[in-house]
Parts: sequence; C-alpha cells; structure tokens
Amino acid sequence: MFDTTVDEAGLVDRIAELERAKSTAAAEQAVLTATLDHARRVREAAAGIPAAQRGKGLGSEIALARRDSPNQGGRHLGFARALVHEMPHTLAALKAGALSEWRATLIVRESACLSIEHRRALDTRMCADLADLDGKGDRRITADAKAIAYELDPHAVVDRAVRAETERSVWIRPAPDAMTYVTTLLPLAQGVAVYSALRREADTCGDGRTRGQIMADTLVARVTGRPAAVPVPIAVNLVITDDTLLGGATTPARVPGYGPIPAAVARRLVSAAANDARSTATLRRLYRHPRRGALIAMESRARRFPKGLARFIATRDDTCRTPYCDAPIRHTDHAQPHANGGPTTALNGLGECEACNYAKEAPGWTVTTRLDRHGRHTAEFTTPTGARHHSQAPPLPGRDTRRPSAVELAFADTLAWPDAA
Repeated sequence: MFDTTVDEAGLVDRIAELERAKSTAAAEQAVLTATLDHARRVREAAAGIPAAQRGKGLGSEIALARRDSPNQGGRHLGFARALVHEMPHTLAALKAGALSEWRATLIVRESACLSIEHRRALDTRMCADLADLDGKGDRRITADAKAIAYELDPHAVVDRAVRAETERSVWIRPAPDAMTYVTTLLPLAQGVAVYSALRREADTCGDGRTRGQIMADTLVARVTGRPAAVPVPIAVNLVITDDTLLGGATTPARVPGYGPIPAAVARRLVSAAANDARSTATLRRLYRHPRRGALIAMESRARRFPKGLARFIATRDDTCRTPYCDAPIRHTDHAQPHANGGPTTALNGLGECEACNYAKEAPGWTVTTRLDRHGRHTAEFTTPTGARHHSQAPPLPGRDTRRPSAVELAFADTLAWPDAA
C-alpha cells in the first residue's frame, strides 16, 4: 500500500506514475484483444465458418470482459486491430505513457478513412517522436491528425465527410435530477443554423429566463408545436407505488429505460397529465412480491411475444439485460432460442437492445434464465470462452413496512411460479 505520509511532491509523482500505468495497461489490453481476434478467426476458419460470420459477437465478449457496454466493445476491438496491425508508433506511445487511451483513440479515429499505407505514414508523423506529444490536449491531437490525414489523402477525408451526413440522428439519455440529454448529430451547416436560430430567439427575449432556458424552451416549442410549459401528449410509462401516488410517500418512482425519479417529480408528472384535457392518463396494476420486490404479474388486456407479455418483460427489465449495457430495450427475445424449444414465457423472455440480441446469436453464446430464491429474474450469459456474466432484473419501487401474511406470500409465490401451483 502506498505511504500517504510522503510529501506533496511524492504524491504528485505517484499520481503521474499511476497514469502511465493506466496507459501501459491499455496498450496491453489492445495487444491481447488483437491476439484474441486473430485466434478466434483462425479457429472459426478451420471449423468451416464463412468469412463473413467469423468473429461475430467478439466485440460483445470483449465488452463483458472489460465490464463495458457492447457498443464500447466494438470500438475496443476496432481500436486494437488498428493499433497492433497498422499503427505501431501510436501503440508504443500508449505503452510508454506518452498518450492516454482516449488520445490514442482520437488518432486512430481520425486516420480511419485512410489506406493502410497512409495510416502508417500518419502514425509515424504523429507518434514516432514522443517529445512531439508533450503538452498536447485532445483538441490539438485531433487537429494535428486531421491536418495530416487531409494532406495525405484529401479525397478520402472529403468522402468521409460526405458519408458522415448519412449518419445524422438523434439520441436521448438520462441526465441527473430527472432531466434528459437530447443529442442531435447534424451536418455542420445545419447544426450551426439550428444553434444560431435558438440564440437569436434568446437575444430578443427578455422575460427573466436565462439564455439557456430560453433556447431550451424554444427548441421544445418548435419541435412539438406546443409551449414548453404545456404537457405534451405522449406516453410516458411511470412505475409508482400507490402510497407514493396517493398517500404522499417519498418512495421514488421509476421510468423504464430512464431510472428512478423523485416522488414529488413523479406526482407532478401525473398531475399535469391528469389535469390537461388534451392528455390521457391510464393506470395499470403491477404486482410486486411483498418481500422481494420482484415484478411477478401485470394487469394485461406463439413465437412472437404477445403485446401484454412483451410489455411485462420491458417493465420488469427496464433496460437491455446484457450486463453493463444500459441501452433501451428494442427486442423481446427468447433466452433459450425458440428454434431449440425455448418457450415464449416471462421466465425465458429477455428485454434486449438490437445489437446485444444479434451478438448472442453468434456461435458459442448461451443464455439461461431462472428465478432466484428471492423471486428475482436472473440471466446468465456464457461467452464462447466459457466466461460467465450475470444480470438481474431491478426490483420495483417501494418497500413494505408491514410483515406480509403467509397467505400473501403464498399467493405471490404462486404468481411468480405458476407451475408450482
């Protein structure tokens, strides 16, 4: 253990030493990842697997090993391939601690449009002399890599910019304090035009709101066609206890795919919807185990999951059930494939994002589900190397302050394990 009684200079030196160690570890991870990729493809080629199918699901496997999201796993894999096979100087700089993993990633990203020959030339010019990297931050690293890439192959850089316009999109993700981030990726001219229009509105409006508040409210009004203060008639699934909704309890509610929100905020959302004649609020009863908090049944009005069952699974799982993946649920999938006899049931059902659903269909992946002794739905993911990773459905909001009766517990267990009845 490090001696914390050393002087301040010693503490700073130790911090710097650990940062270099992180970079060295990242370099070794890249080498190991590239080695695994090569070994997997050689083995699958020998097994007669078509070239297009080789390495399928490897990015998700790497993500699980790194306790990261599957989306990040694909980036780790691409990063490792480029570093080990095409950019030895960048790899050496990372190993020496002259680059952080993120700054090495920026160099790899900016060279992605180049041929192997040009990518190696950029690698040499950027990282052959480690002294050239001293003092450079993220923006300087990115700008230098872009400039060299354009000098080496301007047509490739322009073509990449044209293709990038096809990737325009919008995302939403949770933010602290019951807020959200709505991110829009737009071509340069359109993005600047949108921001300028919002800023002009803020410059001409002096009603006491801050510039940021006016810009945000204007964006909402122009996209939805309604003032920001007026509730928008969209479906927001809110999981809330009856005590929180009607009795003033402080137990947080939950928005599937977002997470917990304060009780007062949840009641305000319900009140706004209920009091707006243009909105419709409906209630659906959910049944949680009185001791374990697991969702065991839901009021509801084949190979494909029926809508009621799919809604149950989405409410139970909240987000993609692959470990470390927080993506929204897009598919309701069979843990044991339907083609192999897997039943269309809540126990065998999983809420998954699209990428994770496809990744676990690769050879060597298996997923098993069970209800643990507390009635919670648990899934075990086994990768082609035999590594096992677990995920568990989150409990519903609420805690029972009274002791449940034997009849209540028996009824709850019957709902959770209907075959035992």
